Amino acid sequence: MIFTTAILKEVIVMNNKIMHPFWVIVHKEISDHIRSWRFIILVALIALTCLGSMYTALTNISKAVKPDDPEGAFFFLKLFTISDGSLPSFFIFISFLGPLLGISLGFDAVNSEHNKGTLSRVLSQPIHRDYLLNAKFVAAMIVISIMFFALGFLVMGVGLFSIGIPPTAEEFLRIVFFILLSIFYVAFWLNLSILFSVQFRQPATSALAGIAVWLFFSVFYGMIVNLISKAIAPPEMASQHQIFNYEAIRLTLMRIMPNQLFSDATTTLLMPSVRSLGPLTMEQVYGTIPGPLPLGQSILLVWSQVTGLIAATILCFVLSYVSFMRREIRSR
Repeated sequence: MIFTTAILKEVIVMNNKIMHPFWVIVHKEISDHIRSWRFIILVALIALTCLGSMYTALTNISKAVKPDDPEGAFFFLKLFTISDGSLPSFFIFISFLGPLLGISLGFDAVNSEHNKGTLSRVLSQPIHRDYLLNAKFVAAMIVISIMFFALGFLVMGVGLFSIGIPPTAEEFLRIVFFILLSIFYVAFWLNLSILFSVQFRQPATSALAGIAVWLFFSVFYGMIVNLISKAIAPPEMASQHQIFNYEAIRLTLMRIMPNQLFSDATTTLLMPSVRSLGPLTMEQVYGTIPGPLPLGQSILLVWSQVTGLIAATILCFVLSYVSFMRREIRSR
């Protein structure tokens, strides 16, 4: 069934309601996503890894709690961060599998419609061109948001049933902020894949381009930073100022990676005892008392990472939007 026929059927079904064409396309895109096999396979994969990490956390949570633990008051957050070494924790799985979800939902958003000849038919209707691209993004974001909130609340529900200790108000808010941050993280990869879908004619090419960028940041970029770090490493008798500048440069290079920004932000949100994400001098460390930060201070600490993720997401969306609006679309 071609795209235009599906949209017309949606309009006929909703003939008793006044619905904007934009939301008709969104409804159609959501239906296509949740019925596609690639989405079902990815959701099953993410759900299985979520259950595996949750099982690991529940079986090792008693060992993770210590009498002198500064995070003892945040017992519930350990469900998202505990790992015994055999399986990564929940947020590590999200950091690794989230990009695949975003790439899979956007790599053929535009070029598949163009290759089928349905893109020109849709745009020949009284529908604004930007409605199509915006609706595809909004539909994918709705699907991603529902899935991540469902997984997050599933972990909280199973944890509450298993350990019998409800989360505090601050723990609940930290988990909600973590879910929202995960959505923005996946949104970056979604917009990047949509950009490749606009730029490349074949869906396979856009999919490979998205996976190549993901592999570059996940594997090769860290190696490049390590080589640069060895080249600019200070001598053994370097001063404290030189060591501080070296660590600051190394961390700045690492934070170009989206997954590093996500890891820093989620670590601070889910581990309140983390008080700094950069190098500290002895003057800054002297006299400090270990203890968890309040939620507001944790958010301020990771605000630059969150802003970086949002800015990268907006940049990819703007590039794909401008490229799509300038693209010439001819009927086949």
